[in-house]
Amino acid sequence: MAFAALLMAFSMIINESLVARTFGTYTLQLFDVGQNSMWVPILGVILIVGAFLVNISGNKFIEKSSLTMAIIKIGGIAIFAIAGLWVAGFDFEKAIPSSIPDKSMVSLMGALALSILAYKGFTTITNSGGEIKKPHKNVSRAIIISLIICTVVYLLVAFAVSSNLSIDEIIKAKDYSLAEAAKPAFGKYGLWFTVGIAIFATVSGIIASIFAVSRMTTMLTEMKLIPHSHFGMSGGIQKHMLVYTAVIAIVLTIFFDLSRIASLGAIFYLVMDIVIHWGVLKHLRKEIKPNITIVVTAIVLDLTVLITFLWVKASSDILVVIVSFVMMILIYAGEKWFLSRNRITLKD
Repeated sequence: MAFAALLMAFSMIINESLVARTFGTYTLQLFDVGQNSMWVPILGVILIVGAFLVNISGNKFIEKSSLTMAIIKIGGIAIFAIAGLWVAGFDFEKAIPSSIPDKSMVSLMGALALSILAYKGFTTITNSGGEIKKPHKNVSRAIIISLIICTVVYLLVAFAVSSNLSIDEIIKAKDYSLAEAAKPAFGKYGLWFTVGIAIFATVSGIIASIFAVSRMTTMLTEMKLIPHSHFGMSGGIQKHMLVYTAVIAIVLTIFFDLSRIASLGAIFYLVMDIVIHWGVLKHLRKEIKPNITIVVTAIVLDLTVLITFLWVKASSDILVVIVSFVMMILIYAGEKWFLSRNRITLKD
């Protein structure tokens, strides 16, 4: 399962660069600067560095601030969504477009692959299990509650945006459609509010994500499942992992735009999910006694979405597919070499 764990770590790092780019995109909405400006990656890098500094300050700060940050960002987004629906007269028929540019099933499945990223935040919960009281009981509860909250909030936002913007306007706005949707409802003040909430959400999200990745990779290092070198750095393994995580996220933020980062994240996450489910069936079936039907169904659904998404990206942006497979091959080959060198069997 070491390969699956590394895929999870990389998918979370990719998500960090996605969040960083989102932060830069939304922050620039407060200024007269285009979304293709070099300031987008620059601001993203600044956010990653800031999140790194917060993490090395200690776990207590993160623990004390996480609940407050979660309430503010969830409450803020919900307020915007409800207010947007109120301005639209709670007419949900407005949220249903009369015409859709592409109704093909392939395009729908491709969009579904990207939407899965919206729900992958629960991996932060699982990788922070050591910080949760009674983890065997509360981790599963936290995952279920987080998924329910995300579903409700995302539906409200989707209805609010589609009630205030046409399909063409949403496509044009692309990376900042949420901020654009606030303009007809609240004017410039709504834009400021929406951008403020987006900035706050990205800042708090990346702080938590970097913390979770560093904990997971530290655990893998201590289990002798991944190589480690301190490169002359002082401090413990987790601080070293914070540095490596931040560096990889910065590189992705600089060289890839939002759509490509999101595509990389979707591919990595779907492959990781398939590998984990397969590992459960092959190696842990007797130990954890899973519901075989559910696990097999999950694998089939993941494969269906993944293959469709790869087909879509191969025809529109083949570079994303190539980079994804090259990275996975390097991760697998490097991990297999390391474990074989240390006489540990690589289990997929």
